[in-house]
Amino acid sequence: MANQNLNLTRNIGIMAHIDAGKTTTSERILYYTGLTHKIGEVHDGAATMDWMEEEQERGITITSAATTCHWKWNDNTYKINLIDTPGHVDFTAEVERSLRVLDGAVATYAAVGGVEPQSETVWRQAEKYGVPCLAYVNKMDRSGADFFDVMNQMIEKLGANPCPVMIPIGAEENFKGIVDLIKMKAIYWHDESMGSEYEVDDIPADMADQAQEWHDKMIENAASFDDALMEKYFNDASSITEEEIIAAIRKGTVAHELVPMTCGSSFKNKGVQPLLDYICAFLPSPLDTPNIAGTNPETGAEEDRRPSEDEATSALAFKIATDPYVGRLVYFRVYSGKVAAGSYIYNTRSGKKERVSRLFQMFSNKQNPVEEIGAGDIGAGVGFKDIHTGDTLCDENHPIVLESMDFPDPVIGIAVEPKTQKDMEKLSNGLAKLAEEDPTFRVHTDEQTGQTVIEGMGELHLDIILERLKREFKVECNQGRPQVAYKEAITQTVELREVYKKQTGGRGKFADIIVTVGPVDPDFTQGGLQFVDEVKGGNVPKEYIPSVQKGFTTAMKSGVLAGYPLDSLKVVLKDGSYHPVDSDQLSFEICAISAYKKACEKAGPTLLEPIMKLEVVTPEENMGDVIGDLNKRRGQVEGMESTKSGSRIVKAMVPLSEMFGYVTALRTITSGRATSSMTYDHHTAVSPTIARTILEEVKGRVELIK
Repeated sequence: MANQNLNLTRNIGIMAHIDAGKTTTSERILYYTGLTHKIGEVHDGAATMDWMEEEQERGITITSAATTCHWKWNDNTYKINLIDTPGHVDFTAEVERSLRVLDGAVATYAAVGGVEPQSETVWRQAEKYGVPCLAYVNKMDRSGADFFDVMNQMIEKLGANPCPVMIPIGAEENFKGIVDLIKMKAIYWHDESMGSEYEVDDIPADMADQAQEWHDKMIENAASFDDALMEKYFNDASSITEEEIIAAIRKGTVAHELVPMTCGSSFKNKGVQPLLDYICAFLPSPLDTPNIAGTNPETGAEEDRRPSEDEATSALAFKIATDPYVGRLVYFRVYSGKVAAGSYIYNTRSGKKERVSRLFQMFSNKQNPVEEIGAGDIGAGVGFKDIHTGDTLCDENHPIVLESMDFPDPVIGIAVEPKTQKDMEKLSNGLAKLAEEDPTFRVHTDEQTGQTVIEGMGELHLDIILERLKREFKVECNQGRPQVAYKEAITQTVELREVYKKQTGGRGKFADIIVTVGPVDPDFTQGGLQFVDEVKGGNVPKEYIPSVQKGFTTAMKSGVLAGYPLDSLKVVLKDGSYHPVDSDQLSFEICAISAYKKACEKAGPTLLEPIMKLEVVTPEENMGDVIGDLNKRRGQVEGMESTKSGSRIVKAMVPLSEMFGYVTALRTITSGRATSSMTYDHHTAVSPTIARTILEEVKGRVELIK
């Protein structure tokens, strides 16, 4: 199995805005590729890919499910590793880590809503990781469906170059089938066979001109990627073969210059087979993607690996799930070499060897055991002790660190405690497992109050965590009010001398530093501590300088106003002195922590709050009320757009602290007709009056507990 032809492998994901029909489309793919014999529906809570109970109840996808299926096209059998990603913005990290290991993606749009806010987010993520896309316009049977409008939105909002390879026959309740512009044939599906059978027919007479026009546009677009095709197009267009068109479109797609567009209605079982054909035809195989680049942890030199089993092994762990039957399941993509069951693999982060006890090819939440997983393939393994999301697994003799993934910091936290004290241990075990699975979920103990605080990307995210604690770990929790993840910053630069002296019996402690502490330089973009060493003449010995740096890095976790972390800080170590007997590394570290506190108090400390980017789609008549409500919430409206259906889209920046329970409030204002979506944008300084209120509340909480 492992030595199969990599040209015939496709690692793809389905990505889209919430409710565009990703999971329904995945279900149809499983059905038509013969993996399931019954179609699971999202609204019945029976979808195969949404296997968690929470997903089935809410009808949304939370974790990315990975599945392997096979599809025959052009006399070849293709192996498709399919990942169904969540559309809800609280689970952006799931999409991010899936795209990191995919070679191609199917960007799904609802024919009515088109390019929605989260569609833009996932599109930018795909661009960031260089993942070529194929567009699928779903829900062509819905009222208001408009294929060409979605195409125009892709050009305007995403800056894409969409190239329809099919157009719909009819729309809304008259949506009957599609015209394939490459074969220049019409395809109709049979309802009685659940869409498994379809017939290929001539293009309806009333659509012949439209089909010819789009066929020519498609060839013109494709020809810009293939000079030979361009020449044929101008000299003798009738001699162009289907193979030549497919090859040119594929070339443009793999180069990120072109997005082939297909359409259908997954729910009505129309359009899924041609989508599978074109996934095989246009999306890249592991061999079409650039070699994976990484760094050698020993030399720091850049290296790259070819997708071949003859190379040294390298793989990336992109997801960890807890399975009730096999325990911790680690999903990984093998980029080079192969991983065999029973072998050892080296983790460059922990510096330890791990034994791979068993390997699986995944089929949603079921597993098929395999002996090995080769280059270019995605699989899962059990038996690993210490593996985190984003770890590189490789051959111990040829170590490499692949570029890991960056995840956003959580923006909201709540304090939790078990309803009964005896569940305390169950709670901490459950939270530790969930934090292992999800890199945007964090757990910590508040030092001042001793409470357990869980943090995540939004209210829904934390709701689902609490739900999973109850279901999977049998722990019921009491929860506190949501708390916003504020940060602190300083606005001025101060110079300070700090001396740390401690004399006890025997050896004392001594450290003396002169530092300037202030905001980072504008060109320092990576965040964290910008540390500059300007000590001359060995006044502070070289071996103590890392301790000063460590002291400041540690201290930044807690600000002087209310203990919120500082994101960035510039420290210049100018001078100092030491004692030949009493100075040691710890003295300089403690001295730095103390200098940090004193300096920050004098450097104009300020509070930063998370600002969210909000989009509200509302009927025209409720727009005034929606905007009035946003103004009350300290929101700044940034723009308004009209949609074809007569709704208005309001875009605004709003502080997260004002947005708790917003969904309910919005339903009340608009009688349930408006929808909203919100993503984290940035942190910004809070006005002094609001800062005072926040600080009083925080201090009040601390006083209460004391």
